Order: sequence, then C-alpha cells, then structure tokens
Amino acid sequence: MQRIVISESMDAPAVALLARDFEVDYRPALCDDAASLARALAGAEAWIVRNRTQVRGAPREAAARLRVVGRLGVGLDNIDLAACEARGIAVYPATGANADSVAEYVLAMAMILLRGAAYLSTAAVAAGRWPRQMLSQGREVAGKTIGLVGFGSIGRVTARKVAAMGMRVVAFDPVVPADSPAWREHGAEPLPLDELLAAADVVSLHLPLTDLTRGLLGEARIARMKPGAILVNSARGGIVDEAALARALVEGRVAGAALDVFDREPLAAGSPLADAPNLILTPHIAGVTLESNERVSAIIAERVAAHLRR
Repeated sequence: MQRIVISESMDAPAVALLARDFEVDYRPALCDDAASLARALAGAEAWIVRNRTQVRGAPREAAARLRVVGRLGVGLDNIDLAACEARGIAVYPATGANADSVAEYVLAMAMILLRGAAYLSTAAVAAGRWPRQMLSQGREVAGKTIGLVGFGSIGRVTARKVAAMGMRVVAFDPVVPADSPAWREHGAEPLPLDELLAAADVVSLHLPLTDLTRGLLGEARIARMKPGAILVNSARGGIVDEAALARALVEGRVAGAALDVFDREPLAAGSPLADAPNLILTPHIAGVTLESNERVSAIIAERVAAHLRR
C-alpha cells in the first residue's frame, strides 16, 4: 500500500478519505521535528504540507520514493521546486481554494484601519471611558481606492469584493499582460507600481515571495505611498521591509497596517513592529477559515490520490 505523510494540520474528513486507499501517517507536529520527519518520509510516496514544513534538504532527500507533494495553500516558497522537478516529483498547490477567506480578511482589515481602529475601543468603553470624539474621524471604504499588488486568483476575488463596497480598484502585476481581459472582467485598472502606491488609500499585497519580490516594499517605496494610506499584507512577509514600515507608522507617514505574514515566523522577539502604532498583527491566518480548510484539504486529497493512482 502506498504511503502518505501529512506533516501539518489537515481537515479530518480529507484525512479519512485518503486513509481508505492509502497508508496515512498523519502527525501535524512533524513539521517541528526534522529527525522524526525524515524517518517518516523513508518509503513514502506522497507528502502533504502547509507553509511551515520545509520541502528541501535532509527531509526531502530522505524521501527516496517520493512522487508527489501536496501543498495545503497556495504559496510555494517553502518547497524547493527545482529539486522536485529534477527528481520528477509533482507539486500540487490548492490554487484558489482559500481566495474568499483572504479577500474577506483584506476587506475587514481595510474597514477597521480606515475607521482609525475605532472597533478596537472595547477596553476603554468597558472601563467607563467614552472616546467618541477621538474615534469619530474614521473613513469609509466607499469611494476609496485600493491598490492590489499582484492580480492572480486571490487578487481578482479581492477586486470583486471591494468593488461591491464601492471602492475603485487599481492593480499591478508584471505577469498579467496589459491587454488581458482579466483587468476588465474584474473591474481593475492596471497601473505601474509607483503610480499605484501614490494613488491608493489601501495597498494590499498578493504576490508570491521570489527573488524579484523580496524587499519589494522597502524604504523608498513605502515613502511613495499616499499620505494617510494603509497597508495590508496577507501574502508573504519578506516582501515588506518590516523595519521601514515600523518607522513609517511611528512617524505617521503610513496611517495603519495589518500584517498576517512576517519575514520570520513566529515573529522574532524584539521586532521593530512590536512598538509600532496603528498596527494589527495576525499569525498567518488570513486564508484559514473552517470553510477554506475544508476546500483546501479536499482539493489536495483529491489531487494527491489521483496522482498516486496513475
């Protein structure tokens, strides 16, 4: 019987479905134990991961019989794609399966931050204070411009949702041709990146982490953002210079930010983000909801099983 190792959390019905026809080693803690992971992978034909497991180095080399990797999500920066291709190992991401979850996260963060974090006043009100005047300068999303940096499946779903709230959508993506019908179909106006940063009230990142996108939003580009703009990053942490963003928040050049991803995860102690104002930090959960986990898990279970049956 062919063997599947699952080294991070997966929806239980999808695991059970795989266990009908395959030997399944489901241990979500394996992602934090390289030695045990390498032993588990010996003799495995399939490996299912999220974003913490590194499909590279010793664990991958231990999997001599590996035929397929299933990624419970869309980012592939934790997988050595070149090495997998060289060995004929197929890699399947769950493209599009968590797009609604990420898009809703972006919209929710934009609404909270444009309101000046007015929704975060619970402690003050519960303590008997009434900061109504201080929190009455919030802004509506309707009529504002959102700039989507990256216009793949998640960016396009985000465009439709924010447009329904009355936002103007501009977007930048160097791999989508200027004459692509996708721009018009999803109601977005293509702009060069620097023009987008100068025009957008909300900048939302939807790019993979590559050599070309690492540090894309550094000191200079953050300085080009429209005064009073907010930043939402639900893509990958390495795209943003965290120290530069923290300085911009402290100095008030950026009005607020929501970060779901970080250059190092978990966020390192002493990070410059720790003391930055008007900042919402979440632990890489923008694409993780009950519904998206069901979809992602079902899609990957289906694709991995189909590949093994060939």
